[in-house]
Amino acid sequence: MKTDLPRSFRRLEYRPPVYTVDQVELDIALDSARTIVKSRMEVLPGKSFESGAPLILVGQELEFVSLRINGEAHRHFELTPETLTIHSLPKEGQERCIVEIISICVPEKNTSLMGLYVSNGNFFTQCEAEGFRKITYFLDRPDVMARYRVTLRAREAEYSMLLSNGNLIGEEKLPNGWHSATWEDPFPKPSYLFALVAGKLECIEETITTSSGAKKLLQIWVEPHDLKKTRHAMDSLIASIHWDEKRFGLELDLDRFMIVAVGDFNMGAMENKGLNIFNTKFVLAQPETATDADFANIESVVAHEYFHNWTGNRVTCQDWFQLSLKEGLTVFRDQEFSADQMGSESGRVVKRIEDVRLLRQLQFPEDAGPMAHPIRPDEYQEINNFYTVTVYEKGSEVVRMYQTLLGREGFRKGMDLYFKRHDGQAVTCDDFLAAMADANGRDLTQFKNWYSQAGTPRIKVEERYDPASQQYHLTLTQSCLPTPGQSEKKPFHIPLKMRLITSENDQAEQLLELTQPAQSWTFSNISERPVLSMNRNFSAPINLDFEQSEADLLTLFSSDDDTFNRWEAGQKLAMQMILNNRLPDAQLINAYRELLLDSTLDPAFKELALTLPAESYLYEQCTSVDPQQIFTARRAFRRAIAKQLALEWAAMYQQNQTPGLFKSDAKDSGKRALKNLALNMLLEADPVVWTPMAVNQYRVADNMTDRYAAFAALVMHGAKGAQDCLNDFFNRFANDALVIDKWFVLQSSRPPVDGLESTLADVKRLREHPAFKLNNPNRARSVIHAFCTNNPASFHQADGSGYAFWVESVLALDPINPQVAARLARALDRWRLFAQPYQSHMKAALENVTACQTLSPDVCEVVSKALAG
Repeated sequence: MKTDLPRSFRRLEYRPPVYTVDQVELDIALDSARTIVKSRMEVLPGKSFESGAPLILVGQELEFVSLRINGEAHRHFELTPETLTIHSLPKEGQERCIVEIISICVPEKNTSLMGLYVSNGNFFTQCEAEGFRKITYFLDRPDVMARYRVTLRAREAEYSMLLSNGNLIGEEKLPNGWHSATWEDPFPKPSYLFALVAGKLECIEETITTSSGAKKLLQIWVEPHDLKKTRHAMDSLIASIHWDEKRFGLELDLDRFMIVAVGDFNMGAMENKGLNIFNTKFVLAQPETATDADFANIESVVAHEYFHNWTGNRVTCQDWFQLSLKEGLTVFRDQEFSADQMGSESGRVVKRIEDVRLLRQLQFPEDAGPMAHPIRPDEYQEINNFYTVTVYEKGSEVVRMYQTLLGREGFRKGMDLYFKRHDGQAVTCDDFLAAMADANGRDLTQFKNWYSQAGTPRIKVEERYDPASQQYHLTLTQSCLPTPGQSEKKPFHIPLKMRLITSENDQAEQLLELTQPAQSWTFSNISERPVLSMNRNFSAPINLDFEQSEADLLTLFSSDDDTFNRWEAGQKLAMQMILNNRLPDAQLINAYRELLLDSTLDPAFKELALTLPAESYLYEQCTSVDPQQIFTARRAFRRAIAKQLALEWAAMYQQNQTPGLFKSDAKDSGKRALKNLALNMLLEADPVVWTPMAVNQYRVADNMTDRYAAFAALVMHGAKGAQDCLNDFFNRFANDALVIDKWFVLQSSRPPVDGLESTLADVKRLREHPAFKLNNPNRARSVIHAFCTNNPASFHQADGSGYAFWVESVLALDPINPQVAARLARALDRWRLFAQPYQSHMKAALENVTACQTLSPDVCEVVSKALAG
């Protein structure tokens, strides 16, 4: 590894900009081999201005051409591969001046997909976090907010559509077959929100009327052959706009709002002001090619990026340490939107369970590993590594706790004050907390610990019931294990919803605020020993240390009125039995049977309740992980459920058919989820008997959800006919990149199956497949990431072969796209948790990567922290 480790940036070293920029005019002549960028900036003193200070602009992979200040050529500058330092500004920089720079970039060679790049012959940009510096020299930091006017020029025959942020104010035909379009954004924004798109795309468009009576043009731009797949995304956008008006009083502020889909994209989507750029995965959907999960993800991501228009764009973050200010808040908003779209309270619970499962499977391990960091980190080396589940999903849970503490109306009051105070500003997490506190007259000082401390708090529960006095005594003790750089933790402010369940059903839900290391409560007039339902609806992102009896858990699983905690009790029962290598006993099987046959329960909830805890979550409950042992125990537990409930599964399969026209609504998607779980369980119970039914479903399905579920069941169980379906699926959808991604994912995710070759051998062959492209992030994720991060039983082999493949893949990806490589590098950051020989093989693999002398800062930070952790 390089001896000069990347520079660390520290939150407490933040300094406001010496100079800032008020107005930017860009003239960009687009050419894939030589794009010429003319930048005109109105520069003026910033908050940290010092007379005579140089103006230091950042730029990467740029060819410098010229510099002019106030119309005159300027030669007092220094140029490095990373910076343009301008000396001798007029009036020693004390007055506004005009800085004009001409530079050149080469989009066709930009495989990092940050800055300006080419995908399938079209131009796209990605500027968050630090991509704008690959377009032109600039003060590329979020607290420099300027108004932009952008003129794009290109050959009309090749690039008929020219888009940028804001409102279109002019178009012009130019000599030699060129044309131009000029866009103006009336709102100040940081450079990371800049965007341009140019190419041959077509759009679906709608005009809507907002709550103030204003007409707004909505457009979704895609490649022409994908136009038929945009209706769901447009409906989701319209629903998002109306929901934000109703829930938070926030109206779309531009004349038009555009979404553009691109097949080569590092992220899910990007909220550039008025011109959102999306991975095609989160735009394109029709029943024949997209699953219910795809439809739900599109709805969620479209909403997320639109909601950023206010929580991220109109009010942005002062520096990248404050990233959760916009991301955690906006994830909370998109979760609330999606929950409301479910159409019922039971639907909202299904959404809540899905969100918590994601948090536990991905964020809890991060909180316990070497990359653990608070939702507002104190230090980073490469900011791209901090677009994490901690910043996003845990950040959302922190925002949700405000609403739990203050109530829905109090939370809205806080939001209103936040926008009143800070519209058009770059601010901090402290500013958001202050708005919430001030609007509600609450002291939230201790709540700040959620922003400054990493780790998942653990709450120990001790209970005692005194039948003589009819009193129930509850003591809660909080703790949090050390994390990198934080050996001791202060108490958190933790809101915990709880209820005591008795046969009389006379105890109301209460909110406890745990603020001390230990606190006790006494509840009187309790006529019998109650069953405690704690942390209802997952009111705080914590681990409960509560030795609740299996009898109490069965009570909760069967009858808790908090549907989330009903699901939670079932998960705890299954987890305890799997980790103790036990099969489900008769009582649990009977509870599962009653749940499946309960006609009052939502099918989507039944599917979630009968889905076992993920292997990655089970790992976190162990002090020394043997992945093969956990896989075997979990598989045996699942097979027992499948066999003992075979009749019920067959009934669920028949009762949850969805005949007629396909609908992606919560009701039908819930039925399909339960039906397809039933199909999978039937193959688990007896593949010989039930394989023909799965093959038939694959053949006759009129939607991708059912076709892919049958396909997956056959492949995952190594059933007869699986190979024929693999061949048919590829030939049927060979021209649809997103569907072929699913084909790759399925094969890379197959767990070990007796009689079949190892999945690693399949994955190596898939890497050589003509349809595989290492430089396409979606394709790399569908093969390499799917195997290394989503298939633990196949990846974690005792001979270390999976880890050797990981080394090879990280080193192959890093020169092409460091951001994608760094995410793959995270697959081994919990190596210390594993038993031997896995641990030794994982450590050796990490050391093999660090031995590379040309590692990017992105990968270098991950592997060095993993080894040091």
